[in-house]
Order: sequence, then structure tokens, then C-alpha cells
Amino acid sequence: MQSEVFVTLTPGDELRLDLQGSQPMEHEQARRWLDDEFIRMECEPLRASGKVLLADKVLTVAQAAGARHFADAQWATQFARATVAALSRPMVRVDVPAMAVSF
Repeated sequence: MQSEVFVTLTPGDELRLDLQGSQPMEHEQARRWLDDEFIRMECEPLRASGKVLLADKVLTVAQAAGARHFADAQWATQFARATVAALSRPMVRVDVPAMAVSF
């Protein structure tokens, strides 16, 4: 199954991360990778309750990473692999300006 992640960091500028040929990441490994990046990048929870949903984690990591991290092909591929595995979806759109994750 083909997997891909689309990331919008600025309006009208979408980055396509195609995972064709990439090994799938296991669900728990993906959750750990996102957790580690969330902490490393000093992300803040989006909800006042402090609860962080997986989709929120994907969104805040993408926001904190910005263009600099997405320019690194290895990091971008890891982000995409973790995103599709953690959310259990073959296609994910991460829209940072709209603060939305869709499938």
C-alpha cells in the first residue's frame, strides 16, 4: 500500500512526502518517535487540559520543525513514517496554518 504525507507550513505551499520504497514503522515505534521529537523540540500541548492526542503531537511537531527540518530528507521521511504509522492512515494531510490534521 502506498503511503504519503502532505505538509503545509505556509499557505499555498504544500510539501509531499511519498513513502514508496520506505519500510513501514511499527505503531509503538512511531508513537515513541513522535514523543521524543515533541520533547526534543519543546512543544507545548494544544489543549488547556494538557492532554496530547496523537494528531496534536503530529501537528505541533510539524509546526516546531518548520522548513529547516523538512529540508532534511532523512528527518522528513522519519516524520512521514511515524505519522502514517501512529495515525494508522495511508494518507495524512498536516496543515500547520489551519492547525488541522486530516485523512
